[in-house]
Amino acid sequence: MMHRSVVAAAACVYLIAGPAGAQRPPLSAQARVYVRVDTNVVALVNARVLDGTGAPARENQTVIIRDGNIAAVGPTASTTVPDGALRMDLAGKTVMPGLVMVHEHLYYPSGQGIYGNYTESFSRLYLAGGVTSMRTGGNMNGYSELNIKKAIDRGDKAGPWIDATAPYLNGPNNFSQMQVLRTPAEAKTFVNFWADQGATSFKAYMQISREVLKAGIDAAHARGLKITGHLCSVTYKEAAGLGIDNLEHGFMASTDFVADKKPDECPGQGKGQQSVNALDPASAAFKALVADLVQKKVALTSTMTVFETFTPGRPMPPGIDVLVPMLKEDYERRHAQVAKATQSLYTTMLPKGMALELAFAKAGGLLVAGTDPTGGGGVIPGYSNQRAVELLVEGGFTPVEAIKVVTMNGATYLGRADRVGSIAAGKQADLLVINGDPSARIADIRNVELVFRQGIGYDPAKLIGSVRGFVGLW
Repeated sequence: MMHRSVVAAAACVYLIAGPAGAQRPPLSAQARVYVRVDTNVVALVNARVLDGTGAPARENQTVIIRDGNIAAVGPTASTTVPDGALRMDLAGKTVMPGLVMVHEHLYYPSGQGIYGNYTESFSRLYLAGGVTSMRTGGNMNGYSELNIKKAIDRGDKAGPWIDATAPYLNGPNNFSQMQVLRTPAEAKTFVNFWADQGATSFKAYMQISREVLKAGIDAAHARGLKITGHLCSVTYKEAAGLGIDNLEHGFMASTDFVADKKPDECPGQGKGQQSVNALDPASAAFKALVADLVQKKVALTSTMTVFETFTPGRPMPPGIDVLVPMLKEDYERRHAQVAKATQSLYTTMLPKGMALELAFAKAGGLLVAGTDPTGGGGVIPGYSNQRAVELLVEGGFTPVEAIKVVTMNGATYLGRADRVGSIAAGKQADLLVINGDPSARIADIRNVELVFRQGIGYDPAKLIGSVRGFVGLW
């Protein structure tokens, strides 16, 4: 047999004879700029395979990609490489599923209480960091998020598959970019309007009432769509009883343990966080809440990357050099201010939040992960997704368990586990090539050399280079 050979780092586009890949949209010239490999049949040989299921890594494996899907996975010694395939020798490298992240944003803080819309640059950064599927966790900019999803789906632009969330469902609030929903009828109208516009997910926010949340949940479910929440006025137990699908920020946003919590009133994030900080993961009250969430199949999203930016003594977040100078300098000032704090709730709350999430997962809960590029800045798409995996390991998960959280668990929540989230014959070829072994050294998760989405290999360096120094403009 004759095979063409190339190392993973080769910066070329390779083509072989044959029809275009099935079920893949043709890429525009604009998207093709970032492509390194676009070939009907690719053989990734001599690789370490970390399949996303929680199983140990397997050495000396071959993955065959055909027309955007995984055609075969097996030991290199016994897996036949098809004639004419592009053969890529990945000795010393790891192939793992693309990241499936479920609390992402296409906006970023650009002023006091204002969030700028950066769909173009953020979608490239997410893909460069290894994110091949993602759900946005709330929309501040209406149609732009829906439109970038459609553009990526058509092949017009490079980026992950996006589960696009509508603008927030919220009660009376001080956010100039959020609508106020006061009645169940308003919530139902809101959900149906945005579902008609193409939103595929919904998110409730901190000041929503129980009756408005219930109406939003019922309306979303009637359309076959899911709804999550960053809550405060409604407790986790109440939301689970109303039928919510997902709760954001682990237990960091829970107000279930605030002693004087009043119905439908947010006691303030400070009170909620203080009550969480005082929680014992072994306490009967916490275990009862976890059992209720697990029984009602409510997923929990870890977003430790944003909380890390509030915590003194933590390293400078990776990737801030891609920001426009003004935003970069602004975040550097914020990071220096946090570092100087002599007292901070987050010093103990960050590890406590990690311990609570681990307890939830060990109890059988579906833990998923995202990064939440909000707060005071510093949470940079792509870079922060890799950091999120490192923080799961810091919190007590093994590297293999952490990788499952950000691959198979995310795909399971999104209802796409039959197509993405793990490496198996018949699944979509959404894959990462990593220089190193993240199953042994989780820091290797940062060494993404190539990102396959539907079998097309994108160059992370080109994607990042196209936006470096401009993030904050578009």
